[in-house]
Amino acid sequence: MCGRYSFSASKDKLGAQFKFLDNIGPLIEQFNIAPTQKAYVITDEHPAQLQLFTWGLIPFWAKDRSMGSRMINARSETAMSKPAFREAFKKRRCWVLADSFYEWKKEGKKKQPYRIFLKNGSLLAFAGLWETWRSGDEELQSFTILTTSPNAEVASIHDRMPVILPHPEQQYAWFHDRTFEASQLLLQPIASGALDMYPVYPKVNKVRNQGPELHKPIDKQGNLFD
Repeated sequence: MCGRYSFSASKDKLGAQFKFLDNIGPLIEQFNIAPTQKAYVITDEHPAQLQLFTWGLIPFWAKDRSMGSRMINARSETAMSKPAFREAFKKRRCWVLADSFYEWKKEGKKKQPYRIFLKNGSLLAFAGLWETWRSGDEELQSFTILTTSPNAEVASIHDRMPVILPHPEQQYAWFHDRTFEASQLLLQPIASGALDMYPVYPKVNKVRNQGPELHKPIDKQGNLFD
């Protein structure tokens, strides 16, 4: 699964990678994004806009918003057939923007968090689904991140990983070619060798902790590198 990630990018970097975005305003740095928090997405409905949606998809038919906390990820192998995701899979797709994601490796009696990112330094675009939920006068946009089997790097830590769309052609196809065959070709683990990772300080374990120090690597003794 993908249960924690980060987004920290300048307007220049974001605009250079996603050239079609209009009017990029001041960006919020988020070093420890957790379920139920708002995070940046680009949707198929408004591909020129950077939007903040809530992480944890709430189906339009849900009785209340609490269901979203259980819908942070959708398995790519089954999302098309699951009641919570199938309508969004057909009609409402998005890219979830990140600069890295975190995963935990069991080491003895503890779990060590790792920061995982693209070797080439580009921002990550996770394949996602989005939904609008309404109740009375309340309206909420939410999203989920699709997951797949791990590539070689992530397999050493966990048995699932987010679906990463590394190239503009794949990102475009996720929005515009919705056949089952085309979707399954996209919903694959990123090529082995494309990612890098390193252990980080366990402060990331607590949702309330934020700040660039969460991105800093630690040594084998658990000390931050200078």
